[in-house]
Amino acid sequence: METLHGADRGTLDYMLGRFETSKQFEVLAVRTQDDYKYCRKVLQGFKTKLGIPFADLRRASITPPTVQRLVDKIAETHPSKANHVARYLSAAYRWAGLRVGVEKNPAKGVQQARERGAHRVPDAETMRALIAFLRERGSRKGHTEGSVSPYLWAVAEIAYRCRMRGIEVRELTDADWTVEGVIVRRHKGSLDNITRWCPELREAWDWLANRRNKIWQRKVLAVPLTPDKRTLLVTESGHAVGRSTLNTAWQRAMQQALKAGVLTAETRFGLHATKHRGVTDTPGTRRDKQDAAGHRSPTMTDVYDPAGNMSKKPG
Repeated sequence: METLHGADRGTLDYMLGRFETSKQFEVLAVRTQDDYKYCRKVLQGFKTKLGIPFADLRRASITPPTVQRLVDKIAETHPSKANHVARYLSAAYRWAGLRVGVEKNPAKGVQQARERGAHRVPDAETMRALIAFLRERGSRKGHTEGSVSPYLWAVAEIAYRCRMRGIEVRELTDADWTVEGVIVRRHKGSLDNITRWCPELREAWDWLANRRNKIWQRKVLAVPLTPDKRTLLVTESGHAVGRSTLNTAWQRAMQQALKAGVLTAETRFGLHATKHRGVTDTPGTRRDKQDAAGHRSPTMTDVYDPAGNMSKKPG
């Protein structure tokens, strides 16, 4: 077995590691890099029937059917994640074709998973009950029975009030605070805008900022001088919360909510659904909803508010 610094050159993960440290990877957009790093962790954690992670498979043994089975298995519960992994593998193999001596791309031509056409959107009462639950359970001592990550209630509140994706909440910094409200820097082609302060949004923001500051003081960490480097959402170690960390924390909290009877299998929803609820609850006309969500077209607003509900102000 040929190794380099303890890494088996013949494994998939060796190739992925080379890709991740390449010059071509460095020039990718930051969010693309984050997505690819997340997908690599998925492969490192996905156990095969051989009892080893998919990433530890020998590249020579990976065929298109192997990748298709991987995608199909992940898609049983997370179709969007499955497609991200498939695209990541295809990109990594394309890079490796002329650099690591990989002749074939087994991810090429793999059939993507059918993603859900509609998100499960909670009713207002269910969402408020969940946020209250997250707040109570988050106040418990960490890593004790029934506790959840302390920041989840504030993340859900901000995502709802500002109609934000999880990644957009994770990327908030002190530079996004203004006297008028929160600057929302949107992804996927949506337009940036400002969500005006309301008591609930202000409370959630201040809570996260105070929590972060206390952690930095306790850990004696250097505080970035520029506001755009001071991330609002951090872990207990003081570092920015990553995608996988937030996803895992949310899923664990949903399990706790199911056990407590706050949610049922039918009412369980993902973090992204809080954005849907926020768009639906935005007062005014369809154009008002479109502007508040940063959508470039009414068609996208229809995805988030298909019934055209004229509901009360969020909250």
